[in-house]
Amino acid sequence: MADREILPSTVSPRHYTLAIYDLNFTEFTYKGSVKIDLDVFGPTPISQIHLNARELTISEAAISLELSKTSAEIKVTDISVDEKAEVVALELSEPLPVEATRVSLTIAFAGMLNNKMAGFYRSKYTDANGHEAYMYSTQFEATDARRAFPCFDEPALKATFDFSITVPEEWTALSNMPEISSKPPEDGKKKGVAGTKLKTVTFATTPIMSTYLLAWACGDFEYVEAFTDRLYNGKKVPVRVYTTKGIVKQGEFALQNAYKIVDYFSEIFDIDYVLPKVDLLAVHEFSHGAMENWGLITYRTTALLFDPETSDSKYKNRVAYVVAHELAHQWFGNLVTMEWWSELWLNEGFATWVGWLAIDYLYPDWDVFAVFVSESLQGALNLDSLRQSHAIEVPVKSALDIDQIFDAISYLKGASSIRMISSHIGVKTFLKGVSNYLRQHAYGNATTKDLWDAVGQESGVDVNAIMDDWITKIGFPVVTVIESPAGVTLRQDRFLSSGDATIEENQTSWWIPLGIYTDGGSASAYSGVSSFSSRETILAGLGPDDFYKLNRNQTGVYRVNYPPERLAKLGLAKDMLSITDKVGLIADASAMALAGLGSTTGLLGLLDGLKGEESYVVWSEIVARLSSLRSAMFEQPEEVKSGLAAFTRSLVSPAVKKLGWEFKDGEDYLTVQLRSLLIGSAGTAGDEEVIAEARAQFAKYIAGDKTAIHPNLRRAVFSIVLAQEEGSEQEAALAYGAVLKEVLQPTSVDGKEIALTALGKSKRPELIKRTLSLILSGEVAVQDLHTPASALAANGTARWELWRYIKSNWTEIYALMSGNMVILDRFVRLSISRFSSQEAYDDIKAFFADKDTHGYERSVGQALDVVGSFARWVERDAGAVSQWLKERGY
Repeated sequence: MADREILPSTVSPRHYTLAIYDLNFTEFTYKGSVKIDLDVFGPTPISQIHLNARELTISEAAISLELSKTSAEIKVTDISVDEKAEVVALELSEPLPVEATRVSLTIAFAGMLNNKMAGFYRSKYTDANGHEAYMYSTQFEATDARRAFPCFDEPALKATFDFSITVPEEWTALSNMPEISSKPPEDGKKKGVAGTKLKTVTFATTPIMSTYLLAWACGDFEYVEAFTDRLYNGKKVPVRVYTTKGIVKQGEFALQNAYKIVDYFSEIFDIDYVLPKVDLLAVHEFSHGAMENWGLITYRTTALLFDPETSDSKYKNRVAYVVAHELAHQWFGNLVTMEWWSELWLNEGFATWVGWLAIDYLYPDWDVFAVFVSESLQGALNLDSLRQSHAIEVPVKSALDIDQIFDAISYLKGASSIRMISSHIGVKTFLKGVSNYLRQHAYGNATTKDLWDAVGQESGVDVNAIMDDWITKIGFPVVTVIESPAGVTLRQDRFLSSGDATIEENQTSWWIPLGIYTDGGSASAYSGVSSFSSRETILAGLGPDDFYKLNRNQTGVYRVNYPPERLAKLGLAKDMLSITDKVGLIADASAMALAGLGSTTGLLGLLDGLKGEESYVVWSEIVARLSSLRSAMFEQPEEVKSGLAAFTRSLVSPAVKKLGWEFKDGEDYLTVQLRSLLIGSAGTAGDEEVIAEARAQFAKYIAGDKTAIHPNLRRAVFSIVLAQEEGSEQEAALAYGAVLKEVLQPTSVDGKEIALTALGKSKRPELIKRTLSLILSGEVAVQDLHTPASALAANGTARWELWRYIKSNWTEIYALMSGNMVILDRFVRLSISRFSSQEAYDDIKAFFADKDTHGYERSVGQALDVVGSFARWVERDAGAVSQWLKERGY
């Protein structure tokens, strides 16, 4: 196809027989052979076969075939590699006849057990005896199956797989399907490197699937096991969580969620889980959060493991959700796969939404869709308000460019769009349409249109028509509310955080569900327009004196810009608003202030009116928006910074006193989260009582009393203590060293992540330099380097130091991270997007102007958009903010 760079369509794979052997754990190499059964399409005799390979050595290849009931072989006379395209061309000694049957391509190859978290790779960890050890696993999405074995590495080129691997006898080997045999290697080579006894483990044949879903792993593993409640083909399905030895008990929380979620999805999709087992594996070094390999799902340790004694309970939410998200893919993505990477959102947007649906089912008291609005919807809108955003369905010419769209648009805007349409037609109706879609395209590939067709047939709504702009057009609308005695006029325009959409950028008129409610939520009080897709519409039944709010429960993917008087009225009527609506009101007011379509002082007034709030989710949004404002204003005069800190304390400190520091038995999950949030916010805003208590607890902690800090408060206490500038250098160094020890020798599964965040909070120059040195020191795994970088970028005192360090050490940083562009892209984006001055904008732009930014260019452009918008915000509103603070005694 002209719009995408794909392999020639002369042949396609039907079945792979893949063997991996000769694993060398000293040189980190391996060998393999693959026999690929091919279908031949022609239309003329074929003299070359093209397939994908990267960083592999192909030593020999040959073709066998049947022709008129006779067998024949065709030699491969030349093997050439296009390293840039990652394509291998096999030159045949004679043309392959189109009429040939039972054609097989056999290739012998060798590869590296790399440390790039891509392909077949090694993960270093410390074992239960304190020794350095390795486990080995795969990460193939999007285009890294070709890093492990030669293959036709495109999502539409599905095939079945037989897989075997030769490993040390005492190890566990895993793959997508159950093991069917384990015996000494057939080649008689019974011992490996250093005399290790070997075994060859062979697995059952997989269903037909894409190469990126194949997976295997081996190492010194153990597992915990449960079984589904439902029967599948007359049997309960075994569900296991595997870890390296010594930490398997931390997999029990994930396990208790996993088997229930398999049953839940089987029910709501009305399609039984199709494989005979479900394995979830904790991988010590992992570039993503998790990967949905069919039947062998791999996870970063903090996304799968949880210790009720030592883990921050915030990770319960993460583990439960990521488990659900990846299990959703077993149907949506694995059973039915997008046709091409341009429709990645079909996989990720749906799995995100239905993953939260599962957690809402299991934990209704967690109020996950209010959290979704605060975190996921706002994350989507924040990114999509930039010029450098992209449509949900984005053209992908080369599969090598796919990594950059594993972002908040594909995941979060995709999920938000699904939440919008499913709310409009009804979740049960939507899921019935999904079930029909899955049945119609099972074991095949599908498109966005296929999904909307199925949902539309079930609902009677032309879903393709109303959702097309949401999926294919960049951006989203802001609905401006204009009140007059004649009624309420609504106007939609594309929203940009810069507030300056041009006529050319403002061409789309989206279908917008209004979700109007009045009189405290009585839907019957207004029965006029329920949606609109024109530029403007009039709500004739409403007037300035009526109570009303648009976008009930924030199910629509848009922002609302109310007149100042209406915003004030809604603030006063906060008791009539749902938690989700309060979150939306705060977020929209903040976005309007940033874009210059509203006022920052109006936002501050709205937040001031929410002092008595009790919801964790609302407080989370308040704290996030205040943090963003304080970060943006960091280079303003001291009275502005100290005034904003004082205003923050005026909001959060009374709430801290009311809640206290003590966690009570049986306390609900959201109250636990609220206490942690408020203490952290009050401490970093300079609340002396909170700082004193944090220091007291920390002193006991480093003196040896590890119970002195509750696991839910480690993040807050560590950050508060390290952020302080008072005290001697010796005291500061001692505190820093204690937290650094938690990085290097973590005492909990989440300890390293929490401690790395805290290290970035320090304002002392020598400690900022020490944290910066971690980036290239080798002390911190490459997968985790974005965590301290993000914390340093959020720290106004350290922000410029981080940027100067990156510029000075760019060659080394690029060399360290560019082997996996997901890592480099994330590091760059999080490091440079917190600035708020024209000086920073110009400097960042100039630095990257002569760099090869392929693989992360989109993130650089997006970061520049953010910095530019924040710079204009500060220039426009800093004076008004300063005046507002002075007038109120801050």
